[in-house]
Amino acid sequence: MSHLYSRQEQTLREILRQARKSKGIRQADLAVKLGVPQSFVSKYESGERVLTFVETLLIFNELNLEPSAVAERIKASSP
Repeated sequence: MSHLYSRQEQTLREILRQARKSKGIRQADLAVKLGVPQSFVSKYESGERVLTFVETLLIFNELNLEPSAVAERIKASSP
């Protein structure tokens, strides 16, 4: 992955992980809701896997995250 986007990707991972944890949702529970293995959640949270746009929107939906609010947080984290 391009170094140019690495900070933004890291911010997205942090937002998703924090949102999941703040709602008391385990990785395994989110994975069931998404219809994917628990390792899918673990890998995108750790940065081992990059999410597609559609995957990201599905996760936003499950975590009740507003895409525009997440985009603003990512933009604010940019150098």
